[in-house]
Amino acid sequence: MLTAGERTRARSAVRPGTALTTVAVVQFMVSLDLSVVNVGLPRIGAGLGFGAAGLTWVIHAYALAFGGLLLLGGKAADRYGRKRLLLLGLSLFGLASLAGGFAQEPGHLVAARAAQGVGAAVLAPAALALLAATFPAGKARVRAYGVWSATNAAGGALGVLIGGLLTEYASWRWVMFVNVPMAAIALALAWRGVADGPPAARTGRPDVLGAVLATAGMTLLVFGVVRTDEYAWTSPATLTTLTVAAALLAAFVQVERTTHREPLVRLGLFANRSVTGANLFNLLVGAAMASSFYFVSLYLQHVLGTGPARTGLMFVPFALAMIAGSVLAVKLGYRVPARTLLVLGGLLTAGGFAWLGLISPDGAYLTDILGPSLVVGTGFGLCLAPVVSTATTGVAPAEVGTASGLLNSSRQLGAALGLAALGTAAQHRTGAVATPETLNDGYALGLTLGAALLTAAALIAFTVLRPAAPAADPHAPAGRR
Repeated sequence: MLTAGERTRARSAVRPGTALTTVAVVQFMVSLDLSVVNVGLPRIGAGLGFGAAGLTWVIHAYALAFGGLLLLGGKAADRYGRKRLLLLGLSLFGLASLAGGFAQEPGHLVAARAAQGVGAAVLAPAALALLAATFPAGKARVRAYGVWSATNAAGGALGVLIGGLLTEYASWRWVMFVNVPMAAIALALAWRGVADGPPAARTGRPDVLGAVLATAGMTLLVFGVVRTDEYAWTSPATLTTLTVAAALLAAFVQVERTTHREPLVRLGLFANRSVTGANLFNLLVGAAMASSFYFVSLYLQHVLGTGPARTGLMFVPFALAMIAGSVLAVKLGYRVPARTLLVLGGLLTAGGFAWLGLISPDGAYLTDILGPSLVVGTGFGLCLAPVVSTATTGVAPAEVGTASGLLNSSRQLGAALGLAALGTAAQHRTGAVATPETLNDGYALGLTLGAALLTAAALIAFTVLRPAAPAADPHAPAGRR
């Protein structure tokens, strides 16, 4: 155990500005990767000779590794040290990106994407736990999560623009290479500027069985969901996979209840309403937002006939609106509780989705997309920082990494479920004959269903989360704080 003096010196070694910069670069890189590859898929398929079904594994391989290992990554960050796991994850992510850019066969790229997913599952919860530990409370926490949410928003939305430009004017290989310099910068920052704080005190041997069950269950769950583009929800393949996944996760819960070892996830963590409410909210928002990028991008290209580079440019206002919403969340975070911001942001984003649901086959970007994308971006930006801050509220320092892994898992699972479920609904509405009119009907339905998910998310924030006092405004007069 550390003495009081040692703990004080460890805290003084933390450089909050460098830690925040490191986490911002990491989050921008991870968010960018989630969208930049999607735009390059057609050129990737043509360049490496992927079949139609095989090409989807460029996305699925990453999703499986990332979603399946997030809980394990969060627990490892708590047990073995956040800086150590952050450096490990960044190294693996950067090397996998480099290998993917040099891929010569489909299998090479799929393997590189899986390795990227492993690296992301290690570094994402470690980075978020580092942020929570460095900024535990007050106005500094509000500002820090505002910066995090702005870079998260910018990476996700600008990934579409960067992917379109790189694909059209350079090569699809650059959608992989683009991660390498960012990983190198983050590594240098983390190595020199992030304090190597002590890992949590170990209360027993690790729960290996629980880790195996949780990882296998989450991986199979994501696998079953992402394969619904090939196998229908009611097909034997999908039903069998999801049933086995449910059985493994149920066994994991039972093991966590009875184990005498250090559990992967302490079930008592879910008694914290902030943790439970934030993860449910994040699940639904992740489902809606992942599908929005998908449907709007396809509408612009397949219905309006826009090229990939111009499509990327059309997402810039959306990205700027998310950044503006994130900045607004910081300003309002000094005056209103996080729960209020989540309700307002969820309802505002739901309204934008409902507006997007009015797209028409003879529409135009200025009349059908620009206005609602500004509303959606602002609403989403309002939600980003409060949901992450809420998910670690009241969590013991030794479990911050686990809570961060849970939050990343809920978003990743939500994105997979949303794309699969809403994509299936849109495909059924489109029917067997794909014309601009039928495609438009399918995309409109998917966006309208996204509005329903966001309304449900706002209801969860209102009913599950407890009201809490906002952080003090550092610029307010002393008598008004």
